[in-house]
Amino acid sequence: MMASLLNSSVFLVILTLCFSVSRATLSSILEVTPGSEDFISCIESNSNNFTSDSQLIFTPVNASFLPIWQVAVQNTRFLKPSTRKPSVIVTPMNETLIQTALYCAKKHGYEIRIRSGGHDFEALSYTADVPFVMIDFTNMRSIDVDVANSTVWVQAGATLGELYYAILKKTDTLYFPGGICPTVGVGGYIGGGGYGNLLRKYGLAADNALDVRFMDVNGKILNRKMMGENLFWAIRGGGASSFGIVLAWKLRLVPVPEKVTVFLLNKTLEEGVTKIFYKYQYVAPTFDRNLHIRTQVFSEYIGNSAKKTIRILFEGIYQGPSDALLLYLDEHFPELGVTKEICEEMTSVRSTLVFWGLPSSTPIEILTNRSAITKLKFKGKSDYVRTPIPIKGLRKIWSQVMENDGSGLLMINPFGGRMNDYSETAIPYPHRVGVLLQVFKSVYFDGQTSDTTPTSLSRLAWLQSLEELLTPYVSKHPREAYFNYNDLEFGVGNANYEEASVWGERYWKRDNFKKLIRIKAKVDPHNFFRHPQSIPVFSSPLSSFN
Repeated sequence: MMASLLNSSVFLVILTLCFSVSRATLSSILEVTPGSEDFISCIESNSNNFTSDSQLIFTPVNASFLPIWQVAVQNTRFLKPSTRKPSVIVTPMNETLIQTALYCAKKHGYEIRIRSGGHDFEALSYTADVPFVMIDFTNMRSIDVDVANSTVWVQAGATLGELYYAILKKTDTLYFPGGICPTVGVGGYIGGGGYGNLLRKYGLAADNALDVRFMDVNGKILNRKMMGENLFWAIRGGGASSFGIVLAWKLRLVPVPEKVTVFLLNKTLEEGVTKIFYKYQYVAPTFDRNLHIRTQVFSEYIGNSAKKTIRILFEGIYQGPSDALLLYLDEHFPELGVTKEICEEMTSVRSTLVFWGLPSSTPIEILTNRSAITKLKFKGKSDYVRTPIPIKGLRKIWSQVMENDGSGLLMINPFGGRMNDYSETAIPYPHRVGVLLQVFKSVYFDGQTSDTTPTSLSRLAWLQSLEELLTPYVSKHPREAYFNYNDLEFGVGNANYEEASVWGERYWKRDNFKKLIRIKAKVDPHNFFRHPQSIPVFSSPLSSFN
């Protein structure tokens, strides 16, 4: 099956932007891009087909270099001249070129960054403060759906939208329990855990990863059996790019009904939303596993007045018909007031569109159009709530939200259900039993030329104030955070465990972080695969922090 995946046709969208860097033009590249000629020459010397490979390699002299770098920059606050860019971009179509690029990067002192979808919050997959080579998986996006065995092999460069579309072409009663953003790349998403609307029924995306094709620091390609369970544990939630290069994942597909029910319902302060949300904290994590209700918190003006209110959008999805949903909510959460009129039955794939903010009638093909989904300019943070926030605390939070200029957002997902079935050490992702809610906080820089204008700085200050306000109401010792929502404000130091634990224990907690460090020391002892918050390797003996 995997052979068919690797031999199947690949997308060549990026190549329409490219021109050939042939042997005849190599000398001009060497002249114009000092510092990268050693890497290019190494590729040439070690390639079996440099004429073909040269079409997939770009340096800043190439007219296509900047468009290729920019196309998958999903957080547009990094689209600025000061952002450090690669010395070389490699867009491989096969594993052999990746092996050659890895060898040449190690030989000539370049770091490597690995980009699948480009959604990482701090741009760590396509920026660095040192000379680096970016391996962009845009041309490795094959997807092989096996309906009979409820599995799929998907290459690292495919997006969630492309995965969902490929599944739909084969069946409408199987799905993958992933996220709702269509342009998120599969490779990195699962490496950080990955959650979505099916987490209460089927757990995380990483919980449903069955096998992998993975390149280690020596260029050897491994599967789950060859790498062993420790490394396979680490790359599912511990940040796979700290350990090597994910080439493809084998994923479990889960059963879904032919139609699910979706509803969107707004409630304001004037409609008693504080008491409704207070109860939501208690009931949403204990709901039937077929029901998931996400909330978004906004501030807005009341009509044309100068007075503000809080509006909370309740976005529900139920794995079944609307009649069953209404009966369940009438018994367990009648205060919400869901009615038949606001319920819509649709396929699972269309529910993904709705939760992304698109009409359910949107053509499904948009899932495969990487340029059709609006990019955002934002700063985001995450938290986990383990104890319901009291009414008094909610009112403080609402007041803080109303001080925002409309650029802020709180997005809250309930946990419980299947998430309670896993121990916090099952995979590196530890935010399991006892978590009631996951909170995503963000500010957007719409209308601003950068994130350093006075308005942008004011928005960032507001986000920091919200962070401080939430401190009594979120998890403690450590204050937990989601690795896929990486945040360099936690710190980047890794000279010793005490320094690295400041950020590492927030993402993974102590036991998991220590285990990740031990595994890293075995599989990448010289710390080749690194970035500001990668799993560290220490010079001192492991026993010093056991």
